[in-house]
Amino acid sequence: MHQQRIKTLIYFDNAATSNPKPPAVLEAIATCVRERGGNPGRGAHRLSLAAAETVYTCREAACTLLGAAAPEQIVFMPSATYALNAALWGLVHEGDHVLYSELEHNAVMRPLYALRAARHISLERFRVIGLDDEAILQDIAHRIRPDTRLLVCVHASNVCSVYLPLARIGALCRAHGITFVVDAAQSAGHLPIDMAAMQIDALALPAHKGLLGIQGCGVLALAPHVMPAPLVQGGSGYDSRAHAMPPSLPERLEAGTLPTPAIAGLLSGIGFVRSLGLDEIQSRVKTLFLAARERLETLGGIQIYQATHAGAVLLFSHSTRSATSLARSLDKAGIAVRAGLHCAPLAHAALGTPEGGAVRVSFGPFNTLQEVDALWQALKA
Repeated sequence: MHQQRIKTLIYFDNAATSNPKPPAVLEAIATCVRERGGNPGRGAHRLSLAAAETVYTCREAACTLLGAAAPEQIVFMPSATYALNAALWGLVHEGDHVLYSELEHNAVMRPLYALRAARHISLERFRVIGLDDEAILQDIAHRIRPDTRLLVCVHASNVCSVYLPLARIGALCRAHGITFVVDAAQSAGHLPIDMAAMQIDALALPAHKGLLGIQGCGVLALAPHVMPAPLVQGGSGYDSRAHAMPPSLPERLEAGTLPTPAIAGLLSGIGFVRSLGLDEIQSRVKTLFLAARERLETLGGIQIYQATHAGAVLLFSHSTRSATSLARSLDKAGIAVRAGLHCAPLAHAALGTPEGGAVRVSFGPFNTLQEVDALWQALKA
């Protein structure tokens, strides 16, 4: 019965993790386990070398996708959260002034709060909600101080379809000597990213969301002039007598065994996204977003929150029902959504959602208009 419910489930929680995965991704993972199951960089036998080949090929694919300078600048980590921690703890120093947006996920905010306690940094939030790109840039510029050393922000919010103007923010940061860190958890696989053109110094993303891989792998992509201090120390596969981690990337930040099967899945997911094309993915989610918004606007008591783009995320609440109650009712109807604050309480505060948060509907490339109609019918019931 449980398996049957899963098969018939309409999945609108792609901002949490993508579902379903392309068959090619699942096959790539299985093939890696069966035929490339060695430890990459830890041996000269054929399985280890085959695993290392998979890892390097994925570095090349990610480098191309992200506009990074070289494959060696692609560092594999257990998750985007881990990658953001590695960037922030590795680049923020005692007494620094750090800017962040009001849309940040706790994967950014909790490390910043911990850094404030540990390294006595000062934090300052810049506004996004209700502002156009020009006003966002003006708000940031107004907050820059002589001791501002780092700015961190999302590319696309995980709460609503709001995108930040990365190229313009990157240019502003570069002009003031400010390190620019980007959380691309929601944009990778949905929006074009070019680290060089956008002047991004460090960019974090997961494998399992828009790039259609599985959990257990993230990426920290770094500009050539950026070298964070290692977050974790351990085995690197060479120079084992040294007391410190290697001086060069990616080994400097990749302590321990890499998740080769998840990396194989990411490689296949990147290939799928490139084959389908970002324009096609954007077109699909735009169609779904506009259809969902149009239908929800016909329902009494529904409030839809700001979206500057017709993107992958639609956020709404009800005047008399809690977000949790709505999500439970939809689950009983076979529809998966996400209720609450979505690990981004500052974004909800800026949007003015109720105390218990709101309902998030997030689309992927495999959702359909028929599924949007089913959501509408379930909310009408």
